[in-house]
Amino acid sequence: MLKTSTVFIHPLSDVKSQNIGEGTRVWQFSVIFEGAQIGCNCNICAHTLIEGGAVVGNNVTVKSGVYLWDGIHLEDDVFVGPCVAFTNDKNPRSKQYIDVYPQTTVGKGASIGANATILPGIKIGQKAMVGAGAVVTKDVPDYAVVMGNPAVIKGYVEK
Repeated sequence: MLKTSTVFIHPLSDVKSQNIGEGTRVWQFSVIFEGAQIGCNCNICAHTLIEGGAVVGNNVTVKSGVYLWDGIHLEDDVFVGPCVAFTNDKNPRSKQYIDVYPQTTVGKGASIGANATILPGIKIGQKAMVGAGAVVTKDVPDYAVVMGNPAVIKGYVEK
C-alpha cells in the first residue's frame, strides 16, 4: 500500500501514515498516526483517530466519532458505526502504560452498530453483527448477532 494520487485526504485532517491504500477517503478532522495501516477503498469519516499500531483492512467504513487504538485490527469489509468505543487496556490508570496491547480483531464482513463498546482483547467473528449500544465483554462467534449489556447472542445471520 502506497499513498497515491487516488487517496483522498481532506486538507483539515492530520495524516502522518504513508500506509494508506488506493481509493481510500479520509475526511476532515481525522487524525491518523505514523505507522497506522489502512487498506484500499476505505472510508474514514470525520472526527476519527487511528493510532500507529492499528490495522484497517480493505473496503472498511469507519464512521464519525470512532477511535482505533493500538492493538485494534479490522479485517476486510468491516463496518464500524458512529461513536463505537474500542478499548485497549483492561486496567487503565492515568500515566501508567502497558508494554503490549491486547489484540482486538473484528472479522471479515462484521458490522458494529452505533455506540457499541468493545472491551480489549475481544475477537468479533466473520459476518457477526453487534447491535447498537451493545457492550461486548467476550468473543463473538462467526455470524452471531449480539445485543445488550453485556452483549448476548440473539441469533445468527445467514451464511
